[in-house]
Amino acid sequence: MAHYVDGFVLPVPKKNVDAYRRMAQKASKIFRELGALEYRECVGDDLDVKMGMPFPRGIKAKPGETVVFAYIVYKSRAHRDRVNAKVMKDPRFANMCDPKDMPFDAKRMIYGGFETIVEA
Repeated sequence: MAHYVDGFVLPVPKKNVDAYRRMAQKASKIFRELGALEYRECVGDDLDVKMGMPFPRGIKAKPGETVVFAYIVYKSRAHRDRVNAKVMKDPRFANMCDPKDMPFDAKRMIYGGFETIVEA
C-alpha cells in the first residue's frame, strides 16, 4: 500500500537545536497519538555535498544555521487531512505555535504533501 508523506525542510539556528528537538518531541507525540504512522525529524550532519544543490544553499541558510529535514507518514492523503485537522484543533499543538516562541523562522520553512511512488 502506498503511503502519503508530509515533508518539511527548515533552517534552525544551531543554538536552538535543543529547543527545536524538545518542541519536535512534543509534536511527534501529538501527531502519533492522533493517527500519524511515522514522525521523523532529522538535523543536518553531512550538508557540504558536491553533487546537486546542498540543503543549506537551497533553503538559503544563514551563518550559524543548520537544516532540519522532517517527514510524517500517513495511510493516504485523506488520512493526512483527517489527522492534520485533529492536530490543528489540539490545544497542546496550538500552545506550541506562538511565532514569538518558535526556535526557527517558520516563514522560511518549506513544506508539501507527497504521494509515495516507491516503497521498498
